[in-house]
Amino acid sequence: MKSVHLIAVCGTAMGALACMLKDAGYQVTGSDKNVYPPMSRFLEEKGVTVMAGFDGDHLSHRPDLVVIGNAVSRDNAEVLATMDMELCYCSMPQAVNRFAAAGKRQLLVAGTHGKTTTSAMLAWMLFSAGRDPSFIIGGILPNFTSNYRSGEGDCIVIEADEYDTAFFDKGPKFLHYTPHAAILTSVEFDHADIYRDLDHVRDAFGRFIGQIPASALLVSVDDDRNVLDLVGRAVCRRQTYGLEQTSQWRLGEIIIEPPQTRFQVQKNGALFGWFSTRMIGVHNLKNTLATIAVADDLGLSPDDIAKALEGFSGVRRRQEIRGEKRGIVVMDDFAHHPTAVRETLAAVKHYFHNNRVVAVFEPRTNSSMRKVFQKDYAGVFDPADRICIRKPSMLQKVPEGQRFSSQQLVADLIKRGKDASHFDDTEGIIDDLVRTSMPGDIILIMSNGGFDNIHERLLNSL
Repeated sequence: MKSVHLIAVCGTAMGALACMLKDAGYQVTGSDKNVYPPMSRFLEEKGVTVMAGFDGDHLSHRPDLVVIGNAVSRDNAEVLATMDMELCYCSMPQAVNRFAAAGKRQLLVAGTHGKTTTSAMLAWMLFSAGRDPSFIIGGILPNFTSNYRSGEGDCIVIEADEYDTAFFDKGPKFLHYTPHAAILTSVEFDHADIYRDLDHVRDAFGRFIGQIPASALLVSVDDDRNVLDLVGRAVCRRQTYGLEQTSQWRLGEIIIEPPQTRFQVQKNGALFGWFSTRMIGVHNLKNTLATIAVADDLGLSPDDIAKALEGFSGVRRRQEIRGEKRGIVVMDDFAHHPTAVRETLAAVKHYFHNNRVVAVFEPRTNSSMRKVFQKDYAGVFDPADRICIRKPSMLQKVPEGQRFSSQQLVADLIKRGKDASHFDDTEGIIDDLVRTSMPGDIILIMSNGGFDNIHERLLNSL
């Protein structure tokens, strides 16, 4: 096989797979309806030919394999051409298994929250310890300036997504992998466009847990009721992590010394070591604890782990400081689920306790644009001193009776005594922030999308 074509190549994971295939020596082409920087530029720099839009003619060279992304429907022009030409095709996780993970120990990170940061930390720990890992992760790692790596070592770190696989395979992506070790950070209702309710989500994670081999290790959080209910299905080795006295891996004393946080780790009740990180918040310390458990099982020493954590630069769009103007800090974060918003705000406010925290939120995911979380969002912004809520920009995609109301959220926040405002567009938010922000403010912008490039535009306006 010499040539591979990827339909919807500009997705984070699909783009990473395209680059891995190119690194392996294949001729790689791809197409997408949204071809724009930075992913388009990233792919072009790697030598991947990217074509705008979907057209059957993009497959006129008859590639040996077509990889079909999960954002693609069966009536897509290139899918129809693939079928008409009787070309071989597969899903993204099937291709990862065949071309990136074959012969390697798969280290999976699953859960509703924290997957990207936890995967990134584990990958960096292995690299720092000289283990030369491969990885495919849903965010850019500043330590590598990439979201993928094709290493020569025997491990691959995979962010194991519960989203569906493809139009011809509606099961979760993570069911395609066979872990040597797996981390489970949390299980909550999300992805309302594909999951009916929490029980539907629990069923997916239950299947994932149930298929982990007996020889593998499952490291699971100790304070999530859904996780605790589900891990009983596991037939593999199990370890728990968190704050509970009964956990094998437990956070001890925590000392915040900006820009570092020092923390103690206990293993089975005994001191394992003191560590230091630039990550903010107890939720990130728990993510770190999970990676330490897997790293220890893989044979890394406490000194290896400590060195790696001190050099870990985080993940782009996870509490990433984008700039500072007039003493005002603009921070970017991917938070969108109510739990993620709450934990992120609490962490930032605790760390910057002497500063005013201004929360700017864009509901943009298929779940957050639905009223399924309408009431939940009202209680998660309490740590913020001021709150700006944008009207969802793609609300027309949601049936009218199911739509989230940003106006109602603001009304509910005001009832809680919060200083909250609603905005129809991004320009209104920028104008307001330029007028009302003061030196010392931390402006935390939360969205899983580009948010109309609000970060750079705000910094320029300030």
